[in-house]
Amino acid sequence: MEAARRLVWRLRAFPMPVLSNGVVSLSSSSSCNNKIQLSSTKFSKFGSTLSSPSSETALLRKTVNKLPYIVKAGDPVIHEPAREVDHSEIKSDKIQNIIDDMILVMRKAPGVGVAAPQIGIPLRIIVLEDKEEFICYNTEEETKAQDRRPFDLLVILNPKLKNKSNRTAFFFEGCLSVDRFQALVERYLDVEVTGFDRYGEPIKINASGWQARILQHECDHLDGTLYVDKMVPRTFRSWKNVDLPLARGCPKLGPRA
Repeated sequence: MEAARRLVWRLRAFPMPVLSNGVVSLSSSSSCNNKIQLSSTKFSKFGSTLSSPSSETALLRKTVNKLPYIVKAGDPVIHEPAREVDHSEIKSDKIQNIIDDMILVMRKAPGVGVAAPQIGIPLRIIVLEDKEEFICYNTEEETKAQDRRPFDLLVILNPKLKNKSNRTAFFFEGCLSVDRFQALVERYLDVEVTGFDRYGEPIKINASGWQARILQHECDHLDGTLYVDKMVPRTFRSWKNVDLPLARGCPKLGPRA
């Protein structure tokens, strides 16, 4: 029962199946035996040679068959602002390998979004997606309250986020860098994000509801902010307590009254 409960929580909080760029099939394995860690410690050396393409490419090639770990809260790279990607670098093997790794990590973790700092790389890159088959794990009430609809894979470099209205809602959020916990966070319901796609072309995304929430969550990562920095403290809970009612006086899930 506990294993089943954990599965349900992860699907609702992140929500992708616990059971991962189009060619990778979903897997129930969560083993990290063949992964390497690109933490801020290792990346500090990588960052110091950022102007040397050969050394960067050599390091990144190590991740082709060995995905990086998700960096956890407490690592400086998660709490510091990331730098913009130079437009001339976007099509480079270095950046394309980073993007590929992010997509694979997101899908295998599982999650609906990942920012580059979460794999130890302080660059302003985010990836996100949500699919119909994952939404079915939510109740109809939760899906409606979250204004949640599926959307295809998005890759955004140097995103700039702007609120399009004052409408807000409370969403339950989890994070791959703060694993096994979640809390209510107030987010804007309508946002516009501009930036560049993985091919260096300008893009603009107008998002609402659940997608807007994910965009805000991932853009926060690029500024060194975690959802726990914005959460309603009394709603913070472990996965074991996900189904317990909220304490009296806490805001309700969904649009703010």
